[in-house]
Amino acid sequence: MPHNLPLPEAARLALQCLDLTSLDEADTPADIIALCQRAQTRFGPVAAVCVWPRFVAQARSLLPQSIRVAAVANFPTGALDAAQALADVKAIKDAGGDEVDVVLPYRALMNGQSFECADFLQQVRKASRPLTLKVIIESGVLATPELIAQATRLALHAGADFVKTSTGKTATSATPEAATVMLREIANYGLPAAGFKASGGIRCVPDAKVYLELTTAALGASALTARRFRFGASGLLNDIEAVLSGEAAASTTSTY
Repeated sequence: MPHNLPLPEAARLALQCLDLTSLDEADTPADIIALCQRAQTRFGPVAAVCVWPRFVAQARSLLPQSIRVAAVANFPTGALDAAQALADVKAIKDAGGDEVDVVLPYRALMNGQSFECADFLQQVRKASRPLTLKVIIESGVLATPELIAQATRLALHAGADFVKTSTGKTATSATPEAATVMLREIANYGLPAAGFKASGGIRCVPDAKVYLELTTAALGASALTARRFRFGASGLLNDIEAVLSGEAAASTTSTY
């Protein structure tokens, strides 16, 4: 693979591009306090925290402005329900959020309802401005390269700032194969430049390194900033810190 990154450099980039995530149904305000403390590491801050809409105001109050607050909409079901998604977006905006991670109605897309999905995304894009919009396509369920490419194009045409692989709530989350398809569509789309977010199942720096190198190959090394690249993860930070501290990481072998 081109642009082979040293592991410490991959860890540094992964930290700067990390959306530290807590999206358990049972999350409490105490969990959000712990998450926001965790986001400010001795090696530097993460890019953002990602939480349920009900925790946006709390997270924003606990973090410096340099760490963005993202929250999910239409999550994790991805129902073709614009009213619910727009209500989530409004709640996120009203609470002072910076970013919206919305789930594309992927089952509807699989049923051939591409027009309805496009309309859904356009409504969400309009309602979410000026916030950053990440569209989750649930690539592990779409499964085929053709559907993954179509979903990516729909997100880009609607004006998404990022296209994101997965909710992390299905059997298959991010894979290098899906990322390759998505990155190709992003590269082909041209301006305005959109970003890519790999989410779900990325637990160690060697796993993260795969996506950093795929993104470099498709979009160039300049894309490896939080403006165009993110990881969505809850457990990755432990391994990032282990690598940056020079300690033996909990997992040093990629699962791919």
